[in-house]
Amino acid sequence: MVDLETAKIEDAPDRTRRAAALWATAVAVPVTLIVGLVAFFSLIPEKKDEPAKVPQAIPSTPVLVDAPRLDEKTAQVCLAVTSQLPPKIRDLEARRVSAGPEQNAAYGEPAVIVSCGVPQPAMCTTLGDTTPGCVPLNTELLFMDNVCWFGKNDGGTAVLTTMDREVPVRVTVPPAYQSPAQWANEFSETIVKTVKSKPEGAMPSGCA
Repeated sequence: MVDLETAKIEDAPDRTRRAAALWATAVAVPVTLIVGLVAFFSLIPEKKDEPAKVPQAIPSTPVLVDAPRLDEKTAQVCLAVTSQLPPKIRDLEARRVSAGPEQNAAYGEPAVIVSCGVPQPAMCTTLGDTTPGCVPLNTELLFMDNVCWFGKNDGGTAVLTTMDREVPVRVTVPPAYQSPAQWANEFSETIVKTVKSKPEGAMPSGCA
């Protein structure tokens, strides 16, 4: 006659040993798999370093710009502007200009152009003012880093001109560049340092 109580007690260690063996097998399989994968990938030859991207070639010819004659005061201010411009903006290197380096600067290819002493865009006098070229009173001007800009699209090219400075500065951004206002803003710090703001009474309302 089998003592059922004794059998239960004797079977318990066997179940414990079987469970331990199963856990050992479960752990051993992933470890073996990982070791195998490491060995496999170690046989794959390492890829050679990717060649560095070659920056876009800058033409040796200067960027064509206009250089209208400036009065003495404006010329001094513009010289201060161009002399303080950075040698590089983001990844665009400074380039030579065809005329008036004391009032013009250019960066990259296609060129982002900075022009100082340009005509100041005039604000329209009334909402119904139809004067050619005037800036409508309801136009949203851009105030960035303490410089107020008026931006317009000229055949896909963005043209941004300061509205709050005694001597206007214009930045022309080709359509190849996204977010043209942010490119113009690269020059705000220099403009603040070198060009005085207009008197409060002469400041366009959108720049307040």
